[in-house]
Amino acid sequence: MFHSFELHGQTLSVLDGIDFSVGSGEFVAILGPSGCGKSTLLRLIAGLDRPRSGRICMGGRQIDAPHPSRILVLQDPTLYPWRTVRKNVALGLQARGLQCKQDWRIDAALRQVGLTGFDDAYPHQLSGGMAQRAALARALVNDPSVLLMDEPLANLDSLTRISMQAELAGLWQQARFTGFLVTHDVEEALCLAGRVLVMGNRPARVLADIDVDLPYPRHRAAPQFAELRQRVLEALGLQAQW
Repeated sequence: MFHSFELHGQTLSVLDGIDFSVGSGEFVAILGPSGCGKSTLLRLIAGLDRPRSGRICMGGRQIDAPHPSRILVLQDPTLYPWRTVRKNVALGLQARGLQCKQDWRIDAALRQVGLTGFDDAYPHQLSGGMAQRAALARALVNDPSVLLMDEPLANLDSLTRISMQAELAGLWQQARFTGFLVTHDVEEALCLAGRVLVMGNRPARVLADIDVDLPYPRHRAAPQFAELRQRVLEALGLQAQW
């Protein structure tokens, strides 16, 4: 699969020969230099854009448009400030005309992310971690087959981020959606994912596809974890800096 943009009348190649498959229920982290096309790849999988050449398929069918089965969670929670947590989470069901019949899904999603009791809170009353939990609940209420996450924890402080990593791993183990996580944090990728795809500079190719065969919960001090971290850093060309 190839993709490019038109910029100032010139073609800017972004993705070059991307070719990989992901099984149902896998959790894949995508690492690579800033601007290499990781977020673009998520948008293509979500169906928000179409590749210039090649195909992206899900269940044997080509992805050519957005669908509720594929939900994209961004770095910024993007909650509507005038809506309560419950009403923010309900947006997907409302848009599909399902809230009246499936209102119970809102309670289930809030319970999944640990926000029971915060239904009537407004975004400005939430901490950063709670706001990101609300954004995850808004995605999970649609019961997606594929959850696409573009650095969803990047804006959190380090302690909250570590806590949210554990919570996100728990959510995946419970719901078993197919997960794609774009991150710049090598340890975050290894804590969460079963595979790590390392992409090169633009136009990006997949330089390495690394299996992370470690049980949950994962411990950063474990020797196997350190070995995998070194492999990822080598694939990124950063082993000399570690």
